[in-house]
Amino acid sequence: MINEDAYNVLKQYWGYNAFRPLQEEIIETVLQGKDVMVLFPTGGGKSLCFQVPALVMEGICIVITPLIALMKDQVEQLTRRQIKASAIHAGMGRNQIDYTLDNCIYGDVRFLYVSPERLLTPLFLERASRMNISLVAVDEAHCISQWGYDFRPAYLKISEFRKHIHDVPFMALTASATDPVKKDIADKLELRNPSVFSQSLSRSNLSYSVFEEESKERKLLKVLQRVQGTVIVYAGTRKKTQELAIWLNRNGLNADFYHAGLDFKARSKKQSDWIQDKIRIMVATNAFGMGIDKADVRLVVHFDLPESLEAYYQEAGRAGRDGKKAYAVALFTNQDLEDMEGKVAMKYPETTFLIRVYQSLANYLSVPVHAGAMESYDMDLPAFAHHFDLPVNETFHALKLLEQEGFIQLNEEYNERSRVHIKVGNQQLYDFQIRNPQLDKFIKLLLRMYGGELFADFTGISESELARIYHVSETEIIRNLSVLQENEIADYEKRKDKPQLTYLTSRFPSEKLPLNMVSIRQKKQRDLDKVQAVIHYARTRNGCRTVELVEYFGEKNAEPCGVCDVCMANRKLKRLEEEEGLGTEILLILREDISVSPRLLSQRLVEYDEELIMKTLQKLIADEVIGYRNDGNLYLL
Repeated sequence: MINEDAYNVLKQYWGYNAFRPLQEEIIETVLQGKDVMVLFPTGGGKSLCFQVPALVMEGICIVITPLIALMKDQVEQLTRRQIKASAIHAGMGRNQIDYTLDNCIYGDVRFLYVSPERLLTPLFLERASRMNISLVAVDEAHCISQWGYDFRPAYLKISEFRKHIHDVPFMALTASATDPVKKDIADKLELRNPSVFSQSLSRSNLSYSVFEEESKERKLLKVLQRVQGTVIVYAGTRKKTQELAIWLNRNGLNADFYHAGLDFKARSKKQSDWIQDKIRIMVATNAFGMGIDKADVRLVVHFDLPESLEAYYQEAGRAGRDGKKAYAVALFTNQDLEDMEGKVAMKYPETTFLIRVYQSLANYLSVPVHAGAMESYDMDLPAFAHHFDLPVNETFHALKLLEQEGFIQLNEEYNERSRVHIKVGNQQLYDFQIRNPQLDKFIKLLLRMYGGELFADFTGISESELARIYHVSETEIIRNLSVLQENEIADYEKRKDKPQLTYLTSRFPSEKLPLNMVSIRQKKQRDLDKVQAVIHYARTRNGCRTVELVEYFGEKNAEPCGVCDVCMANRKLKRLEEEEGLGTEILLILREDISVSPRLLSQRLVEYDEELIMKTLQKLIADEVIGYRNDGNLYLL
């Protein structure tokens, strides 16, 4: 029987009276201190599986996740439920990181979200040793496997972190994983006799369809006009998201676009408008949707196919999370499929080019050999490529490959608000104001606009808004905040206005960069295999779409869904064959008996559905093959 406290937590913070299937068993297993692996499809309720037991137990839950956007979204959701949660990610200043870790030791923080790259830094290990850690949840656990679709080398070091925290239970969570990935998760995390819980990947309410079209735009418009409700349209490039959104609006549909290159304010506004149904259709890159709490998406369209079935299943699965009828539609041209393998080749530049980019990066950012570990720098990719006469696309793929190999981390989540934290108490601040009357009014304005939260934590502020109200330039506001920082009255983390690049290791001499070329070649081949699986899925016209997907992930004996495009086509064909066969039998009966009542006819055709009999009769009458006599009986014309 599950701990009664778990039900109280569920009711208090989420307002639910009951758990979904398997959640109870998972929570009970965690509360017994055992390791767990959770394999739930998108929208299956994975987060509650670690959030509820973590709130039942004393201490803090460390949540390891690879995506900054996902971290922030989870922290915001927990905060809205009055649950204290924090995150540490690239782009945060040292003071903010230091303060956040202190809060996890001495404060009432219940969840700390962190990237795997942070786990083994000396600062994190030292502070973690003083935390009362109750549980470690490894989200997106497929990232630990080189067989996975989003491999992150730092995930391989999570088991090292475990040695520093002894008997704390571990939970690995992912939406989908093939059999080799499941084995890798258990082995690489060194899970101790884990209990494995998995929901079927089949979604009875979700209809999958794939269409080969000469004009994808025309088909997209037709689908959007036919299916009502909230929509996500995934496109392959940032430029395409904007072009499609403009085109849809011109055709009378309410659409907007989203990608990681937009500033934080714009992304937040667009996401909020879509969640609140002010925008019906969001055309986006795959940066959109992860962790977003919106269950009533009725349609997900892939205008461009992703490069793996794992990614497709995750993204398509954002439709119909409320359990109601929903649709996942993929569009492609023959050229799209031909281009997919070429895109994989582009992702793996030659070794000489990788080394050239790595050395240029060090020169551009002025990072000396054996320095730079966990330091973040502004990174303007076009300017960098132009400065060293490097092709932009190839350079981007080289940086992404260096990221996959664990040398750097790219973060395009920039343009966040600046943050301020007042470090001193009220009396000390008052004394400072007396000694520095030129800053007195500014400090009072700061306190009036942002309140006591400034003393409690790093608080988002707007320099431009302060400047408008204070009737000075933004430069003067920044100068005042810098004076408070210099006098150790406040910590001021100025907003980043460029993407951030973080060195995950000390900088290597370029000639000694330890690239694992065998591993890179293997990964390239795996990516090609994944693309081939997508191409096969797109081209198939025989097997059920749902069966194709779940069998890819190792789920056996799945039943045809009956609602995908293939199942619907097969059903229609079968019905036509049945109608043709039934029509022949009706004509044979009427040849033997010149006049037969419809009721008697139905009695002689008991193997057929009555609705089908009536439909076939109506068709034969409309085609003037048979007719009714005055007595109501049927006869051959």
